[in-house]
Amino acid sequence: MTRKPVSEGDPQARPDAPLTPESPASIPLAHGEHPPVPDAVKLSGTDFANAHHSTRTKARKQALDVLFQADLRNEAVHRTMARRTEQGEPPLRDFTSQILEGYAEFGREINAHLERRLTGDWTLERMSRVDRNLARIATWELDHTDIDIKIAISEAMELANELSNDESVTFLNGLLASIASDRPVSDTSGSDTSGSDAGA
Repeated sequence: MTRKPVSEGDPQARPDAPLTPESPASIPLAHGEHPPVPDAVKLSGTDFANAHHSTRTKARKQALDVLFQADLRNEAVHRTMARRTEQGEPPLRDFTSQILEGYAEFGREINAHLERRLTGDWTLERMSRVDRNLARIATWELDHTDIDIKIAISEAMELANELSNDESVTFLNGLLASIASDRPVSDTSGSDTSGSDAGA
């Protein structure tokens, strides 16, 4: 497995029935807020309309959008990326493209790694699309870049907190910590300085 520096440019079972914007548990979106991925349901009472995200967090969020769409349509990531271009959607951020190209190349390895670390009756298919694709993004970063482990996991937690629910945050935290434990000891110090999430 080859690592490359990144450059800028649960124990509790969750209900199987999917939540929808009409579900009693969902919360109306605040003024200026919009679903970052199709069918996303807001469960947290925190108002994220004015939340500050770093450049890389925004890139991860955009990558989540594309992976979610590809997952929903059961199509290759490159096809989803091409369709976005055909439909005149805004260009992808450089780091977003890096994530998506990384998943397109290493998707089988990433999914296999996640499956090995899921416990009990959990499978990738059982996870929600948001959780599944956040885990894929973070696993790509942990397995194929030199990003600091704490940054990779905390970024996934931040987006899970915003887009999913409290159980997802706890579940993903445990899963990604297990994924990170497979890193060679020499990599746990987070030697990548170019992967910093500083910036607006």
